[in-house]
Amino acid sequence: MGTGAPQTFRIPLILMAMANLALLGKRLWPWQDVLNLPLNGATGIDPAIALLGYIGLLFWMGGSRVRTTRAALFSATLLGLLGGALLAAHVALEVRPGSDAMPHFRLVGWGLLAAAALVWGFAGSQGTKADGDAIMGLIAGAWSAMTSCLIAFTAVLVEMSMTAPAQVTTDPWKQYEGLAIGNTVTQSLVNSLNVGLTFLLVGPLVGLALGLIFGLMSHSESPKH
Repeated sequence: MGTGAPQTFRIPLILMAMANLALLGKRLWPWQDVLNLPLNGATGIDPAIALLGYIGLLFWMGGSRVRTTRAALFSATLLGLLGGALLAAHVALEVRPGSDAMPHFRLVGWGLLAAAALVWGFAGSQGTKADGDAIMGLIAGAWSAMTSCLIAFTAVLVEMSMTAPAQVTTDPWKQYEGLAIGNTVTQSLVNSLNVGLTFLLVGPLVGLALGLIFGLMSHSESPKH
């Protein structure tokens, strides 16, 4: 793997984060009305801040010129794509009409989340094997989770665009009391934003934890010299 490898596999992820940020901005237009959303607009602002954080972290973490680190992150990226497919399937399942009333759908949904988490743990294990250090398992697990959660956030944005038209009211009371007056558009928007933010924030933390755990397990099983 040449010295240009970090740029080749991190750039698509950075571009995906930027595209998600642009799509989110388009969905929340006009931006001044974001402040009418719950928590004084934090419901719409926090996902944008999280995506900016992703762009910074991907640029910083992916800039290593150490060969073993590049190999670990490249492997984590590929596994993150698999985890992202599982999370996207979870999003598609959750928005399926009547899914709340079907317990087996709920079980499948949780199974998809668990499978994605295991993928991140495996990325941590592979990262430790590539680098020989359990800390690399932590980094690889987080990187893999970030890759997956960007894909999941894209799925959430697609679901938002397909199921809800652009917001047409700027009345703060209607924004907050949508249930009372039947404003399902705002409810759907807020719910989707909360789901997307949960992926962006919780996913990397789970990846960190499982990457470290799997990395330590892999490190302890490696032959002693």
